[in-house]
Amino acid sequence: MANYQWYPGHMTKAKRMMQENMKLIDLVIELLDARVPLSSRNPDIDALGKNKSRIILLNKSDLADPRKNKNWIEYFTEKGFHVLEINSKTGAGIKSIHGVVQTACKEKIERDRKRGILNRPVRAMVVGIPNVGKSTFINSFAGKACTKTGNKPGVTKGKQWIRLNKNLELLDTPGILWPKFDDQRVGLHLAMIGSMNDEIIHLDELAYDLIDFLRAEYAGQFEKRYEIDILEEQDAYEIIKSVCIRKKCFLKGEELDIMKASTMIVDDFRNGKLGKITLEMP
Repeated sequence: MANYQWYPGHMTKAKRMMQENMKLIDLVIELLDARVPLSSRNPDIDALGKNKSRIILLNKSDLADPRKNKNWIEYFTEKGFHVLEINSKTGAGIKSIHGVVQTACKEKIERDRKRGILNRPVRAMVVGIPNVGKSTFINSFAGKACTKTGNKPGVTKGKQWIRLNKNLELLDTPGILWPKFDDQRVGLHLAMIGSMNDEIIHLDELAYDLIDFLRAEYAGQFEKRYEIDILEEQDAYEIIKSVCIRKKCFLKGEELDIMKASTMIVDDFRNGKLGKITLEMP
């Protein structure tokens, strides 16, 4: 398996800023990629967000395996999170979030009520690793109706809040954390879904790793897409050669264009053309 790594230099600054922002909010909304829920989360968020209400949104759930989405929902629910499947691009699942916010923050709303504070909106922050779709989500969730509420007394200057309705305000700086590469598979999974710069990745090696996974878990979908039969004794390279022949990926003459086929396989996976696929299980 090839080695995938990634070191943005501004992690500590982002983490410090998030610690500051945590003091202002009641609720953490964490966005994950449903195809790789563990690889697309940073475990620090549990420490940073402790004592806050927590919602996990499995984004791009339409690209993931529906059966495995259910397994992941059970997994996170058992850990005490409120979980929803969404698709920020189409808006699927977005409307249900408001109800879940009320449930997740029930105790806080109750506490306010006992103190005579009525209708104070829940304040939330959206967090996630880069490329998991935070901006698309915020735009989709806030919709056209969002009004930025300026600098109120007691709110740190420069912090912008987006008022979603009378019950919910969103801090306008999405919290960015970086994935933790403790396990080699994390880098591999993030490379597969396109969360890393393709220029630093060998797409042919990535395609071999992807094929090895798909033949074990989703062989039928792969065979159907490329109209080939995967034989027991074929390795990933042999399979790519079959795809080249079937899809007419040739360089000059009869030479097989392995790079073209590799890129096609990776793109087809990322765009959902290989069907609904989840790369990891709880």
